[in-house]
Amino acid sequence: MAAPPARREGRLLHVRVRPGASRNEVVGWQGEALRVRVTSPPEGGRANRAVTALLATALGVPPSSVELVRGGSARDKLFLVRGLDADGLRARLGKDPSR
Repeated sequence: MAAPPARREGRLLHVRVRPGASRNEVVGWQGEALRVRVTSPPEGGRANRAVTALLATALGVPPSSVELVRGGSARDKLFLVRGLDADGLRARLGKDPSR
C-alpha cells in the first residue's frame, strides 16, 4: 500500500463503506481504500459514527483520534487518523494486497 498522505496532525485514510450490513467489520483493502461494513443505516450520520468507532477500535486509538474530513454522505470517505504513522496503520489494519 502506498503510504496514506501525511498531514501535520495525522494520516489520511480512504475508506469505502457499506452501511446496513449484517455486522460491523473491517473487510480489507481494495486498492488504496480500506473496505468496511457497518450495521447502522446511513440516515442522520449514524453510519459515519459507526465507522469512526469501528476504525478507532481496529486501530487501537481513542475515537477522538479518528475524524471524518470528506464524504459525509458518500460511500467513499476520507478519515484523518491522529497518533499513527503509515507503518502503524498498515500493522493494525493488515497489509494492502496490492503492495
